Amino acid sequence: MSSNYHLALRGGDKGDPIFTGRNDVAIIETQGLTKHYGKLTALKSLDLLVEEGAVFGFVGPNGAGKTTTMRILSTLLRPTSGDAWVAGHSVLTDRRAVRRAIGYMPDFFGVYGDMKVWEYLDFFAACYEIPAETRARLTDDLLALVDLAHRRDDYVDALSRGMKQRLCLARSLAHDPQILILDEPASGLDPRARIEIRELLRELQLMGKTILVSSHILSEIQEVCTHIGIIEAGELVAMGTLAEMRQLIRAQCIVRVTVAERFEEAQAWLEARPGVLDVALVNENGGRHLLVTMSGRDETLSELLGELIGAGFPVVGFQEKDGDLEDVFMRLTKGIVS
Repeated sequence: MSSNYHLALRGGDKGDPIFTGRNDVAIIETQGLTKHYGKLTALKSLDLLVEEGAVFGFVGPNGAGKTTTMRILSTLLRPTSGDAWVAGHSVLTDRRAVRRAIGYMPDFFGVYGDMKVWEYLDFFAACYEIPAETRARLTDDLLALVDLAHRRDDYVDALSRGMKQRLCLARSLAHDPQILILDEPASGLDPRARIEIRELLRELQLMGKTILVSSHILSEIQEVCTHIGIIEAGELVAMGTLAEMRQLIRAQCIVRVTVAERFEEAQAWLEARPGVLDVALVNENGGRHLLVTMSGRDETLSELLGELIGAGFPVVGFQEKDGDLEDVFMRLTKGIVS
């Protein structure tokens, strides 16, 4: 992948940053953001913060309010109440400046199938008033970035869905925005195409972009994102770094204990220990293990291991199972929609 498209657009000088900022941290901020569709409330006083340079995963079930939020941030929809600031500009009073700062890729997008790939990008670059003498090199650099240079003279209709997704992402980059707002960019893609999109997001982060991306594919969100926001029924349930999200479920932890022998005796001993909530004897990874669910933190785990060894059990494995984003999501949401 190439990152030269900055140079094509601005002649090697990225110029002054667009972000003027309402504070020193957030490049996207919402306060009390609310949206009603008749009697339906899609957003309820949403307070969201996205730090500059973050890849922020916006997670929630269908109908949670993700797309509504993104459309408001992209100035395509006006909130019923509240406000939002993107790169320091209000989506209510400075919409044009917001649009200059963002590249928006909706969940359902249109392409002009009878255009050639390079023509498609050239057309949108012209819409952003990029000079003709700059557009040719910009188009080539964008196609290299999204790995479509070999298809530049093909018609858009001839591209696969994954290629069209990458082309639309390139389109959203035509004016070198500081912020990307991507609504389900991997939706409907095969595994290889999803990996390509994920790698492209990593490349864009290295180029200094702030990315707000929604997805239902939780395993991929946690691989590429630095921060997570979980929304349900129009309300923000939790927000923070991946480490902070995992902390939310560590009031309880699960430890995999392996002993060389005396499994049933060790199970009974563990069940009698203070703070132990459940002990299950399972077959995993070709061996027998005890899965111990308990309350407490690292000190408690250390004490348990010491007592287990002190009681004479031949411990050959003692490992806490890390909670992943799916654990966080299931623990924090209730399965309701707006």
